[in-house]
Amino acid sequence: MKIAILSRNKKLYSTRRLQEAAIARGHEVDIIDTLHCYMDISSNKPSVRFKGEPLPKYDAIIPRIGASVTFYGTAVVRQFEMMGSFSVNESVAISRSRDKLRSMQLLSRKGIGLPRTGFAHSPDNIKDLIANVGGAPVVIKLLEGTQGIGVVLADTNKAAESIVEAFMGIKANILVQEYIKEAGGADIRCFVVGGKVVAAMKRQGAPGEFRSNLHRGGSATLVKLTAVERATAVAAAGAMGLNVCGVDLLRSSHGPVVMEVNSSPGLEGIEAATSKDVANMIIEFIENKKAKPHSTKTRGNG
Repeated sequence: MKIAILSRNKKLYSTRRLQEAAIARGHEVDIIDTLHCYMDISSNKPSVRFKGEPLPKYDAIIPRIGASVTFYGTAVVRQFEMMGSFSVNESVAISRSRDKLRSMQLLSRKGIGLPRTGFAHSPDNIKDLIANVGGAPVVIKLLEGTQGIGVVLADTNKAAESIVEAFMGIKANILVQEYIKEAGGADIRCFVVGGKVVAAMKRQGAPGEFRSNLHRGGSATLVKLTAVERATAVAAAGAMGLNVCGVDLLRSSHGPVVMEVNSSPGLEGIEAATSKDVANMIIEFIENKKAKPHSTKTRGNG
């Protein structure tokens, strides 16, 4: 097959591993910088151009779309879908997962475990917003944050009120969530490929840090999932419509709760912690789907 990896940097670990895995399985691979693509949308034959030339038709694309380029990146993915390429994750699903509020609403509708969450832009009663999720300590998140940026832990109701007021001052959309103290600053990253959890790791926050992101100095170790945790991760991926994703869970006193579903999860941490060839599993998934033209659900129409 002819496969394109949409990535801003061919030297990134995840991009390089996907390329290696695809070549090892006999496929032709191109790495394309998403932001350097431009689209011909004026004709009845959609195309994507790159460096002054139209790109060939690819059997499959693997989007590695960073949060900061979601809008343009998903437009490029949608264009490839309209051309008939099979996308590992569809443009609609990527957009859905990047919107924290929409994600929570979709997961809630499917009955998937979540922390108590409130959403607000300009609440008239900040005290009620905080009390509604159980009171302090609470976690306050910018809706557009990523990699732990824009996430604040407020230990007291007064501190929470001050933080909410500060975010309101810059007209930011925020989520207020209950703090899962029993998680102990750790979460579980479940890597889902094709409706199965293929690898899982426990991420522990650095000393004094409640955020477990590896970008924030956290550490990763192998973890054994319970049947409920495994089922929750698979259900969360399904609710988002993602074939490949990272589902972040917390172990709470009332069972696993989903914190986030990541449509472009990194491979380095999970492969190092589990010694599993996740990149190969992603390529194998593409092969099993047979990447037929226009085999995506929305065909770029979403």
